[in-house]
Amino acid sequence: MTTFTRTMTSITAASLFALPVIAQEHGETASAPGLFGGNFMFIMIAMFVIIYFLMIRPEQRKQKERQKMMSALKKGDKVLTIGGIVAVITNVKDTTYIVKTGEGSVLEITKSAVSSVLTNTDASEGDKK
Repeated sequence: MTTFTRTMTSITAASLFALPVIAQEHGETASAPGLFGGNFMFIMIAMFVIIYFLMIRPEQRKQKERQKMMSALKKGDKVLTIGGIVAVITNVKDTTYIVKTGEGSVLEITKSAVSSVLTNTDASEGDKK
């Protein structure tokens, strides 16, 4: 179960348990006239807005940053793959990169296999460890 699904489930469950309490605070009985009263709709809309700004929007921002990083990669960039391989891009193709990983080791990896771009400071910290 993903984090998003778990959060949505817990928020929905919490709001359903809170409805009788909200109804009792306003002097109504636990069986409020229909679930689609004003309070319920307000709570559902507020939950959607909160979820959008806390979960969906930051994820879209991360995707845009990753896409920008992927499009900016060029020959000579030092990258880290999702498998933990540090490599230097030697050739850029439509959907793949040709990378050099060591003494004569040349690999062809998909563009989605690049985890991050390493700068000079990142590479030197990795060499020290």
